Amino acid sequence: MINFTVGPVQSSDEVCRQGAQQVPYFRTAEFSEVMKDNASLMMEFANAPKDGKCVFMTCSSTGSMEAVVMNCFDENDKVLVIVGGTFGDRFAKICEIHRIPYTALTLNHGQKLTTEMLEKYDSCGYTGLLVNIDETSTGVLYDSEMLGNFCKKNHMLYVCDCVSAFLADKFDMQSCGADIMITGSQKALACPPGISVIILSPKAIERVENSKVRTMYLNLADALKNAERGQTPFTPAVGILLQINTRLHEIKNAGGVCSEVERVKALADYFRNSIKDLPLEIISESLPNGVTPLHPIKNNAKEIFRILKDEYHIWVCPNGGDMADSVFRVGHLGNLTLADYDQLISAFKELHQKGIL
Repeated sequence: MINFTVGPVQSSDEVCRQGAQQVPYFRTAEFSEVMKDNASLMMEFANAPKDGKCVFMTCSSTGSMEAVVMNCFDENDKVLVIVGGTFGDRFAKICEIHRIPYTALTLNHGQKLTTEMLEKYDSCGYTGLLVNIDETSTGVLYDSEMLGNFCKKNHMLYVCDCVSAFLADKFDMQSCGADIMITGSQKALACPPGISVIILSPKAIERVENSKVRTMYLNLADALKNAERGQTPFTPAVGILLQINTRLHEIKNAGGVCSEVERVKALADYFRNSIKDLPLEIISESLPNGVTPLHPIKNNAKEIFRILKDEYHIWVCPNGGDMADSVFRVGHLGNLTLADYDQLISAFKELHQKGIL
């Protein structure tokens, strides 16, 4: 199978070899050094603020989204949530569950967020903003600098879910003023799912340390304290953390963040240019590098996903909800090559000749 989904994605041979090793005991100085190295490289790649800190959570990125909301906000806050798809809606649901007052700035599927849309929320007493920088469900990239300027002007805690944007699109915590960045092991890090990463600015750390949150497993103050010694409060996904270390050094040795972002962009550009003559509509007004959302003009998206999987041994990414029959997505993350895309494009052309696409 060739995997063109947006997560889990294909891993490099070196990451796979690391994953085949026996998992070591982790309460050791040696593993602590690996964890500190992971944190250092993650903060370097995100250009984290001075005195920022990084924690590794053994959970999906949704767990880290919830941890951030629980530990950084309470009933005295007023949060603005950008809702342009499934993952923005997830932030809103987390706020609702934890009784955090919030307002949803709701966009249509594929719609670009503009300064004019934000203006009506200016000087309205909001204390935080939650956004999925790449709203992966609809394939929309939001302008992190624009949002950062808005948050700075309004003295808001700026929380960025960069699960699909990190290492795929240009994102710089210091440049855009982000206070928190969240990402996951199974996206551009191209490791198995199971680890989520949170990078916090000093402003966010202060909020965490003053929080009266009632949680054991998702207590970020506890995670930060343990991170000082290169450890976690509870047993982490040790094997994946070792794979992350391998992958971070791969990226570093290949030229760093800029090189990885350019690699992903080159794959996306090649694919998009190659399908221009096919009856596939790109539905996003602001495309990220990591994913291309496609509406098959003549046929059912869910059926195309099934045929590619069963007859061509290719995974693309199906959509759910009201887009299940109308949209599927093609990812550009992980260990993919132009030759892999040639196989996908060839399959598309064959399906078009058969009247299926």
